[in-house]
Amino acid sequence: MLVLLPPSETKADGGLGSPLDLDALSYPELGPARRKLSAALVELAADLPGSLAALELSPRQAAEVQRNAELFDSPTMPALSRYTGVLYDALDVPGLTKAELARAHQRLAVASALFGLVAAGDPIPAYRLSGGSVLPGIGGLRGLWRSELEPVLATADDLVVDLRSGAYAALAKVPHAITVRVLSEDGAGRRKAVSHHNKAHKGRLARALAATRSEPKSAAGVVTVARRAGLVVEHTGQQCLDLVVPA
Repeated sequence: MLVLLPPSETKADGGLGSPLDLDALSYPELGPARRKLSAALVELAADLPGSLAALELSPRQAAEVQRNAELFDSPTMPALSRYTGVLYDALDVPGLTKAELARAHQRLAVASALFGLVAAGDPIPAYRLSGGSVLPGIGGLRGLWRSELEPVLATADDLVVDLRSGAYAALAKVPHAITVRVLSEDGAGRRKAVSHHNKAHKGRLARALAATRSEPKSAAGVVTVARRAGLVVEHTGQQCLDLVVPA
């Protein structure tokens, strides 16, 4: 099973790992695209106004540009610890047991605007780049990543659970993946899509899939694992699940 997570704009500071080694990352087929994009991002960081504009940052976020400037010099930490925010708070990596963390490293991967896809344990530095960014000399990231990522994901495990957000799902299609919608249900049974807390609920599902001793082989298996974790998940289509939460 492979669970695809979205990244986060926010990243944890610091790290104890050696500086970035692109050749040490999983999915080595993505190496040429990673090198091209990393070099462009470091070069852009020398132009603060240009970086702020391209990355859609305010002057108060100039430290994010400095992170990009130090991309190959700053320390690294495992991807699953580097990314922060609502989904990763719900995933609660520090609360996983040693065995659960080992399973998480085997099963979870993070979509990345900069690296394409990284395994949960891959050592990465802090950086700033979004799926919708347009970089000088590169253009939109979809044009760069789609031809590189789709062949890699096409050969992924038989069961892929896609929890990516829209901007990152657009970088590469995974036709055989199971997708998950988060819906709220009121007392009258009416349902609507959840936007604000969507990531938190997907984080809880990711935690359940990472921690379970069993290895789901189908959408029905994912539903079973989710329900054991106290989540309400329904198999609504051949490749679609609904995660239902109270309104």
